[in-house]
Amino acid sequence: MAETVNVAYDTRDPASQVLLNYAKKHPDNDDSITTDGGNPVGVREASLTVGYHGPILLQDTVLIDELTHFSRERIPERVVHAKGGAAFGYFEVTHDITQYSAASVFSEIGKKTPIAVRFSQVAGERGYADTYRDLRGFAIKFYTEDGIWDLVGNNSPIFFVNDAINFPMFIHALKRNPVTNIRPDYDAFWDFVSLRPESTHQTLQLFTDRGIPASYRKMHGYGANTFSLINAEGKFFYCKFHYRSDQPIENLSQAEADRLAGVQSDYYIRDLYDAIQNGDYPSWSFYIQVMTPEQAAKNPYDPFDNSKVWLHGDYPLIPVGRFVLNKNPTNYFAEVEQLAFDVSHVIPGIDFSPDRMLQGRIFNYGDTHRYRLGINSTQLPVNAPFQIHNYNRDGHSTLVSQGGAPNYFPNSFNGPKKDKRAKALFPRVPLVGTTDRIDNGLIDNYSQARLLWTRVIKEDERNRTIENILNWLKQTNSVIAERAIENLFEKVDAQLGARLREGLKTQSNLPTHVLL
Repeated sequence: MAETVNVAYDTRDPASQVLLNYAKKHPDNDDSITTDGGNPVGVREASLTVGYHGPILLQDTVLIDELTHFSRERIPERVVHAKGGAAFGYFEVTHDITQYSAASVFSEIGKKTPIAVRFSQVAGERGYADTYRDLRGFAIKFYTEDGIWDLVGNNSPIFFVNDAINFPMFIHALKRNPVTNIRPDYDAFWDFVSLRPESTHQTLQLFTDRGIPASYRKMHGYGANTFSLINAEGKFFYCKFHYRSDQPIENLSQAEADRLAGVQSDYYIRDLYDAIQNGDYPSWSFYIQVMTPEQAAKNPYDPFDNSKVWLHGDYPLIPVGRFVLNKNPTNYFAEVEQLAFDVSHVIPGIDFSPDRMLQGRIFNYGDTHRYRLGINSTQLPVNAPFQIHNYNRDGHSTLVSQGGAPNYFPNSFNGPKKDKRAKALFPRVPLVGTTDRIDNGLIDNYSQARLLWTRVIKEDERNRTIENILNWLKQTNSVIAERAIENLFEKVDAQLGARLREGLKTQSNLPTHVLL
């Protein structure tokens, strides 16, 4: 068997090396093939027929077992973040932040917590090329003694919309055109963002160099939403989470990204896998920003608006720890495709905020996995906490039955009890207001984008950003293109708007059809 593997696979390929290692460990592997029911299979290469030319018999349980599993071996892909890669490792506390949070994961310097991290593309399907211009998902699952903490974010500290009710509409604008089935649908993208001014900051950032990272390892990550922390005295703070790459930040030019999309569409996934397989373990330093409720009430911009950043001059980064990825998945489907993150999974000492996008995500992520993986997705090994003690039972694909423990509460038979620590660390937030539907995307959507353009981005990157914007703007019609310039970029900087208009005239291949 080992000789056959050596011939069939390139030994320079780390993925092939996995098979070689298996062959070395099992040189005389003679375990019997079985059906899914564990029944041994005597002949695997032929169906059960009536003679040589006879029809196949329905009683061929080996064939039926094979075909029924084959037609069901794909589960619904994620609506967003469909394609990605993952790895495993640990989070280590390096600084004391117990004054802000009593979460067990931060309890002492030197403490290590197992983690899983999934990186992803946002817009496309599983066949999507890694190097397309897009946001990248950056989600961390902490396996803590208090259960799972899922910190789900992106490689950007902001987002296009700031109310969850607008999220499905934005994603629809990124998907394939319902008539042509072609993506990207440039008309839909520019139409949507030009009509939602809160998208200005993220839209501008998307077309800077950071719109196409060189790899998952060489980009920063952000929790993006505003969360809250609660310390042992019950005092709470609002916070933002940051994970800054310990590797040098690198980005790809549009030309190089296009080349790689045709040559190696799984470029990021291979880069991450190969680095870990070769012992080059990527790491990130973990930080928080902290804002008191009193500061939040007086802050000049909405601290719960995820189209805006918290300025570091006002709320500096506070070091917490670092995380390291040192183990690759052993099976992609089991440990990556079934890896499910749920924003509602928080542990005592960490909680939510009035962030509208976060509020929607608290429901939507778990609901997605109930659809994709079933009601018991948290019982799958890659998603499972160290222990489950509750009163939920049964359902599709039950793996943990909890034996004869009572399935009702309250009870007299030593069933799971209410946790005093969780109760003490629950934030008591005073809420006052009148119910209404108030559009929060209409206030100050340009000042932070202006800071990005005028103070952060240097002239050479500005030139590349303009060229990147033009590459997409010229694909839409003249009405939408002009609206995008007028509603977004011109309000960030008048010269930026002028340069884009001039660029469209120079390139002269802009479609002239108009909207009806």
